[in-house]
Amino acid sequence: MNESKLSDHPMWRKRAAGTASRLLERILERRRPFIVLFHLGLAALSSYVAIWLRFDGVIPVENWAPWLRALPWLLLLRALTFARFGLYRGLWRYTDIWDLRNIVSAVAFSSLALYLLVHRAFGLTSYPRAVFMIDAGVLVLLMSGVRTLPRMITELRRTPGGRRVLVYGAGDAGEMIIREMRGGSGRPYQPIGLIDDDRAKVGLRIHGVPVLGTGHDVPAIIERFKPHEVLIAIPRAEPAAVRSIVRSLEPFKIPIKTLPNLRDLIDGKVDLAKIRSLSVEDLLVRSPVGLDIQPVKSLIAGRRVMVTGAGGSIGSELCRQIANLKPASLVMLDRYENTLHAIRVELDDRRRACRIIPVIGDVTDAARVNAVLGEHKPEIIFHAAAHKHVPLMEENPCEAVKNNVRGTRLLAQAADTHGVDRFILISTDKAVNPTSLMGASKRVAELVVQAQAVLSGTSFSIVRFGNVLGSNGSVVPRFLDQIKKGGPVTVTHPDIRRFFMLIPEAVQLVLHAASHSKGSATYVLEMGEQVKVLDMARHLIRLAGLVPEDDIKIDFTGLRPGEKLFEELVGDDEEVGPSAVKDILCVRSRRQPDPRLFARIDALERAASRGSTEVAIETMKDLIGTFGRVGDSTAEAVEHLPIQAAAADGSESRGGQPCPRCHAGRVCRSRARTVLERLEKVSTAQRLFRCDDCGWRGWLVPVQLGQHAPVDELPAVDLTILDAVTKSHAAPIRRSFSPRDLR
Repeated sequence: MNESKLSDHPMWRKRAAGTASRLLERILERRRPFIVLFHLGLAALSSYVAIWLRFDGVIPVENWAPWLRALPWLLLLRALTFARFGLYRGLWRYTDIWDLRNIVSAVAFSSLALYLLVHRAFGLTSYPRAVFMIDAGVLVLLMSGVRTLPRMITELRRTPGGRRVLVYGAGDAGEMIIREMRGGSGRPYQPIGLIDDDRAKVGLRIHGVPVLGTGHDVPAIIERFKPHEVLIAIPRAEPAAVRSIVRSLEPFKIPIKTLPNLRDLIDGKVDLAKIRSLSVEDLLVRSPVGLDIQPVKSLIAGRRVMVTGAGGSIGSELCRQIANLKPASLVMLDRYENTLHAIRVELDDRRRACRIIPVIGDVTDAARVNAVLGEHKPEIIFHAAAHKHVPLMEENPCEAVKNNVRGTRLLAQAADTHGVDRFILISTDKAVNPTSLMGASKRVAELVVQAQAVLSGTSFSIVRFGNVLGSNGSVVPRFLDQIKKGGPVTVTHPDIRRFFMLIPEAVQLVLHAASHSKGSATYVLEMGEQVKVLDMARHLIRLAGLVPEDDIKIDFTGLRPGEKLFEELVGDDEEVGPSAVKDILCVRSRRQPDPRLFARIDALERAASRGSTEVAIETMKDLIGTFGRVGDSTAEAVEHLPIQAAAADGSESRGGQPCPRCHAGRVCRSRARTVLERLEKVSTAQRLFRCDDCGWRGWLVPVQLGQHAPVDELPAVDLTILDAVTKSHAAPIRRSFSPRDLR
């Protein structure tokens, strides 16, 4: 067999490949000497190039000899400094800015040492100074170039692939994720561009990827580049900003991805593995970062705690978080065995160190409540048991009174009798200026707790918040179910707004409020701005990968009985101020407790027990004073009364102050929609107004304008008669002035 046939033999090829592979492995195992020699070769080459450039290729003899004499010392200094700065140990395909820093530092240090050695120690003044500088620059370029060359070859050999991604956010997170996409193995993503609301960045590039425009340019960018996905790379983004981005992407059936919030990034770094689909939780307000957990631990640890309504959405989350804080025992009271069994099994599976005591019982059963408190002797009670469904309570008002009013009264009185240290009532924003029977019953429950706190050794407090995502009766699960079935999604009113918060974070703030609670105080969770329920429905449709109105229809069904257009967290007869915890406000009533309150509540409970619905409703109206049922005058009519009047009378006949923006329309009063607006309302004589013509909304001092119809002049009053009458009566004590008196 001749040599050519032998080389073509498969066995020979296999042996040759094996030999080459083993040789390569041995070289890699002993690659350190080769790397050192390679670096020294680059050092010698750069030194020669430097002196060659200095003399334009013609090196004089008097300069050549000093260079040859200094060359061994140069190589020795380079070798030592390169070893000191770790240049022999790096993996070149992962070269980054830190390797460049080490290269520059090593070259600069060795060049300085060589200069001192040649000019000061050896006295070789004929060695040109410029050569040191040229040599250093050329060597940095050579060493950096050979390190980046493998990455450049790899990038050039790669063909574009993966899903085309449009990255929203050209900040630090955007830069890191672009770098991961461009350099990662497998390349599952191909970044085609970035979007940033900072116009100064438009036209610039990050790792070769251009910033294509701002949020206003999203439709044109998507139409032109047709990305497969949009990635929101803004870990610090507020929920309102995320909702705005989702709103701009509504017309396009493109998946929306995001990075974890900054609070969820353990190491502060982002990578491709952390990319996830955008969820509804990203659209809602989050509790503040950095809350001190120590006060909550001090409140719960080693103490006996009881939670009523433990099987409900709020009650069960309270049990989870309280169990983590290592109480001496946790008594879970609920009337429904299935939900109570579920939370009991969950906590047992987690093997919590505390003693878990599930108790079947009804807070409206006085004997059972007293028996439970007498047996287990809780030191802290979280009262979360309540009827919360507004439409159901409109149809069953007496049951709302029995559970929400009677149950709270019995439990509060039993807590006082049995020496409970703290009692915390979980209330709702619907108790503020209520228009529903559920809200009215919860407001009466608040009055019960405030009255029970008078002269009591138990610290009674109330925590009030709005809707929580995923709770029983929340609108979000209903929307998701309707989307899953193909629609339509039903919304009661296009302008209806609600507060939304995540259950775990709402409960976290409840515990923080409880740890700082003082007698008879009401605490309000700052839940951010109210979100339009219509926007929430559209966002959920969009997050499902569908387009609102095209794929899923949205129907408006009209306000339900007892439903308001927007909720409030502070009542008209309350004062609000900061508390010791960020995003928790302290509310105190300006009304003095009614000494006849419990007698009137007894009458209310008797009416509910008899099933006397009308008597119970009238009694609640009398108790809280601000209860106006939606059936009598809807919240929609209250909010839009000026608009209806304008439609009937014409814009020319409208009274009121002129709009400061358009000057053509007339403004009408607008309700405070956030806690901040209510705080400003308390501290200023100005009030909120809105213009229905141009949409302006802001603060103005109310001005009394004349009526359109002439008013007859009133007869003069004989003031001497008034003086004679007032002299016989002692002047009443006036309360302190409040800007509300200007209304």
